[in-house]
Amino acid sequence: MRYHAFVTDYDGTLAKDGRVAAETVAALERLRSSGRRCILVTGRPLPELAETFERLDLFDLVVVENGALLFNPATREEEVLCERPPDAFVEALRSRGVTPLSVGRAIVASWEPNEIAILETIREMGLELEIIFNNGAVMVLPSGINKASGLAAALGRLGLSPHNAVAIGDAQNDHAFLSICEASVAVANALPMLKERADLVTKGDRGAGVIELIESLLRDDLASVDERLSRHRLQIGTAVHGELASLAPFGATVLLGGPSGAGKSTLTTTILEELGAHAYQFCLIDPEGDHNGFPGAVTLGAPSGGPTVEEVLEVLGNPATSAVVDLVGLPLSARPDFFEALLPRIHDLQTRFGRPHWIIVDEAHHLMPATWESTPSPFPDELGAALLVVLDPARLSRAALESVDDVIAVGDEPWETLEPFAQATNRGQAPRRERLPKGASATIWRLNEGPGGTTFVKVRPPRFEQERHRRKYAEGELSADRSFYFRGTDGRLNLRAQNLEMFVQIADGVDDETWLHHLRNGEYSSWIRRVVKDDELADVVARIEAGPDIQPRDSRQRIREAIEARYTAPV
Repeated sequence: MRYHAFVTDYDGTLAKDGRVAAETVAALERLRSSGRRCILVTGRPLPELAETFERLDLFDLVVVENGALLFNPATREEEVLCERPPDAFVEALRSRGVTPLSVGRAIVASWEPNEIAILETIREMGLELEIIFNNGAVMVLPSGINKASGLAAALGRLGLSPHNAVAIGDAQNDHAFLSICEASVAVANALPMLKERADLVTKGDRGAGVIELIESLLRDDLASVDERLSRHRLQIGTAVHGELASLAPFGATVLLGGPSGAGKSTLTTTILEELGAHAYQFCLIDPEGDHNGFPGAVTLGAPSGGPTVEEVLEVLGNPATSAVVDLVGLPLSARPDFFEALLPRIHDLQTRFGRPHWIIVDEAHHLMPATWESTPSPFPDELGAALLVVLDPARLSRAALESVDDVIAVGDEPWETLEPFAQATNRGQAPRRERLPKGASATIWRLNEGPGGTTFVKVRPPRFEQERHRRKYAEGELSADRSFYFRGTDGRLNLRAQNLEMFVQIADGVDDETWLHHLRNGEYSSWIRRVVKDDELADVVARIEAGPDIQPRDSRQRIREAIEARYTAPV
């Protein structure tokens, strides 16, 4: 389920002339039976609202006074979310003859044209107050307090994200809370500007429009209008024909594949940036520690020890916080078991709250290998979205492959990813091979469009230059397929360097013939560029490799110094 919260304004939306029709009440009761949470957001003060509408029990929380006060109908508890304007301000308005004038727990309200006298009073007293208009009403609140801030507080109390909410309204002061929700809806009688900015507009007025929206939620969770919610799509680059290339923010499992060094990390970082920019919560499972320190996310785990499942769930308990789960500190053999233990707990969180919105599994073939069994499929369609980053689709478990909706292949030979995927899943014929257009760095295959459903994309480079954790490459345990192997000319050796520190140690002890064999083949710089992903260091090493009459001792020393200057020495 995508929409766990239904949010509605009162006057002009839920109610007509202050009253809610019996049919609208019945629709709210049906909605609550579906397991969704209901939140009422209004500019009215609580006593006036309670006197007008007796069924506040239909709502989990009620935001009144235009965002200043939170009310729990079940417990009758009230929570003031800000300080009210000073008494001296209220007295000044009365002395100016501002009438009518109502004073709530935090709101001061009147009617037009009293806004002129109110604004002059605010200016003369040097107060930080805002005026909010609503169909002739003039409301004064502390700066930053509005329906959006009140709704954000309500959703936080319920453990929900605005991305799991649909909101409906009709007037000026509804702009704020509609804009923060995943889907914004205006009733047919709404102001023209609100209807222009809303994602959807109902055919019916007021309560009839509310019923219309509720029925759509109960019918298909708004799936039938999903294409109209374009403001949330994740922009990953530009298609070769000039249009923006994007991913849907919900419901799809995407497989991202390609050889090492082809751009998987770049595209993953771009997607993470888009998720952060839209405030979607993600949980990134990171076996190699490649994404530590990502802005807006909490990193769990370290080279000295892995995270626990409970630590991950504690971080994800806050809808505003994402998690990077670093598995470097776990033995390679223990990582699949940790992932399999974590996955059902994340699914439970998604079932109850609709988040994390994205699960991202880097090096997914290590955590869900072809031998891995998981029933049911690890990423059911109804539970958010997922990104599986793999080296080779054939190495991924059958259950994971069957959950995939779209495949993105990076690099100059996308068919090396698309064809193995098609063969491994029996999902039909892979797209035909053709020359990649100039500038394209990724190929998107949307499976529901068949072999012809490919788009060639120039990926947008990440704005955030990923800070690789140098300790991992200096002292960490790189996987076997990412380690460097000193084998020599005839392959008689098999000395594994699983990090840069071990690389330097083995380099000092290996014989000159073996050292020069790899040096002259450019294998040192290639490994650093492909695995360590440090182009600057790789360029330095490549120049050493290309030097004329290079000697074993001199080249060892220069490469050691270059590595220690950037990695080993600081550690």
